Amino acid sequence: MLIALAITTIGFTAIKYGAFVNGGSIPGQGYIMPISVATAVGGIMFGIGMVIAGGCASGTLMRVGEGFGMQILSLFFFVIGSLIGANHMGWWTLNFNATAPKIFLPDVFGWAGAVIIQLAIIGLLYIAADLYEKKKMGINE
Repeated sequence: MLIALAITTIGFTAIKYGAFVNGGSIPGQGYIMPISVATAVGGIMFGIGMVIAGGCASGTLMRVGEGFGMQILSLFFFVIGSLIGANHMGWWTLNFNATAPKIFLPDVFGWAGAVIIQLAIIGLLYIAADLYEKKKMGINE
């Protein structure tokens, strides 16, 4: 997964940078959301739901397709939670996102800097995951 993220980082940066240097609008700019309290609350709620469900939305859908009955219950509450969240999104936007900054890494670090920082973080996560796996498996290298 981390290797896929690294490859897509390079690919999407190439697409966005190509639009930028040609004077066009950068694709996806409308999807940059502010970092606010709503981000932290959403992340915590997502994490709690993932732990309870035993996986994220894609994992839950996969397990429902495999016939796991308990995941059907998780999927039901995932849908209910999504509907409630969509219904309340306006309140969160009005009260928290309106004053929060939108951060686009190339605006802060430049295009090359943003790619290097993102790839470095992905690389560190890869190293950490590899070390953790080796420790869990009892492999000493």
